[in-house]
Amino acid sequence: MTSAPQATAESKHALRPAPASSQRAQPAAASSRKYRRETSAQARAGWGMLAPAGILMLLFLVVPIVLTFILAFTDARLISPRPMQFIGLENFERLFGTEVFWASLRNTLIFALVIVPGQSGLALIMALLVNKKFPGLNFFRTVFFLPMVTSMVVVSMLWLFMYQPDGLLNALLAKIGISGPDWLGDPSWALFAIIVMSAWQAAGMHMIIWLSGLQTIPGELYEAAALDGASSWQQFKHVTWPGLRQTRTFILITITIAAFSLFTQINIMTKGGPLDSTSTVVYQAVRTGYDQQQTGYAAAISLVFFVLVLAVNLVQRYLTRDKEARA
Repeated sequence: MTSAPQATAESKHALRPAPASSQRAQPAAASSRKYRRETSAQARAGWGMLAPAGILMLLFLVVPIVLTFILAFTDARLISPRPMQFIGLENFERLFGTEVFWASLRNTLIFALVIVPGQSGLALIMALLVNKKFPGLNFFRTVFFLPMVTSMVVVSMLWLFMYQPDGLLNALLAKIGISGPDWLGDPSWALFAIIVMSAWQAAGMHMIIWLSGLQTIPGELYEAAALDGASSWQQFKHVTWPGLRQTRTFILITITIAAFSLFTQINIMTKGGPLDSTSTVVYQAVRTGYDQQQTGYAAAISLVFFVLVLAVNLVQRYLTRDKEARA
């Protein structure tokens, strides 16, 4: 049986306050648990917001790339009762042995070599014109940009009618005594006609990009150059052009990628003709895969196209980096 003094001591010991260290540890532990719960909730919310875009990228980017690498080495067809078989490099041997592929590759390279400097130069001239303040500035900016907001299909249809032997373009040439050619029916003129139409349609977009780069150049540089007696050409050469270094790198890469992926204009206006004079690598891949239903062969063409664009892009990045290092 416990005596009264012992009970009193035990009760005093039970009522004695906890040490200060344990009192500080309890709020810290509670704060740590609250922080972990909040962090976990934020992580779940972040993954939830990322999931839709991630799923779309997985389905429409990663999976097609993986399937392209797989199907390129098979004889798969779009609709066939026979299961696909692994055939190694036969698709690539067949591809490199056809004249259509080399004609398509040549047309693609010619289109890119002409459209990249031509379209970027035209867009730069347009940007320089609308970078000054004058009455009707917004009107001209809108007119220059308007073709870009119009669907390429619509633009192709309009220019298809203009390029007809009895179309608007030949009618205008006849007014000054010139007999216009069959723009889309003559192998010597068909690709040139596509190039002109493509440059006209897309120049407005790159005009906006050039214009944004021009407006980042400080006006004090032009004022200082004018005080030094620099002409307009000297101001462009020593102030404007160096200030557009990053802008022109971006435009160079984007126009090149768009030029290599030429398809819509060809599909609407010429169907690759006449005599494959406007066929491109992308158009050949789409026609082979869907019209001829040779999925494996089309995948091989797409894989070659991927390697080609990757190589050109790497060369551009190397040359651009080398120029920046020298600067």
